Amino acid sequence: MFSATHRYAQISPRKVRHLATLVRGKFVDEALEILRYQPHRGARMLEKVIRSAAANAQDPEQNSGKVARLTDLVVVDARIDGGPMFKRIRPRARGMAFGIKKRMSHIRVSVDEI
Repeated sequence: MFSATHRYAQISPRKVRHLATLVRGKFVDEALEILRYQPHRGARMLEKVIRSAAANAQDPEQNSGKVARLTDLVVVDARIDGGPMFKRIRPRARGMAFGIKKRMSHIRVSVDEI
């Protein structure tokens, strides 16, 4: 099993999780095709992580001399975890202040051969 991660991605995990459910369990080339036509910024991030995991699987040094074909790889796990938050304060009326949480996420994708 080969994996790749994008840690501290500047996007809320909630915005990327629905894209991860679209590609989980699909072949890598099919998952990249699905994400290519999604109009979301998180789709570009997830696409890059899937490409990186596939490149790790195709590296002969990591795969004990074998080169895995892209058509044989399956997205086994696509996990979007919450990262740290930037906390900011937004001034409001009558001297009050509301908090803003700028959320980050950790995107982790694992691929494996059939």
